[in-house]
Amino acid sequence: MKKITKFEDLIAWQKARELTKEIYTVSTSSRFEKDFGLRSQIQRACVSVMSNIAEGFERAGRAEFHQFLVIAKGSCAEVKSHLYVAYDVGYISKKKFEKVKMLVEEVSQIIGGLRSAIQKQRDVQK
Repeated sequence: MKKITKFEDLIAWQKARELTKEIYTVSTSSRFEKDFGLRSQIQRACVSVMSNIAEGFERAGRAEFHQFLVIAKGSCAEVKSHLYVAYDVGYISKKKFEKVKMLVEEVSQIIGGLRSAIQKQRDVQK
């Protein structure tokens, strides 16, 4: 297995980047674009997912990386919650909602797996 030396190599970060692009695409269309509050919240939450994965990776050790992954996973839940609002008020179609929700859940699951792997490494070091 290739050693990961930069955050861009992390599948979790790559998928979070894909999610961010998708959120920006859906939140800049029609009525969604005019809801400045919701649009800003969902965009900032998905950027937070990417950023926390990157920042945690670049920190001093596994404990900090683990904590940043916890925050990133929480931000995934925030994105998903805002996505429900966007769907409920008619800003996005059911088809688009389902597609993006599936991507959010995938990103969250990948982050959860990475977090567990980091925790196991931390436990071995103790």
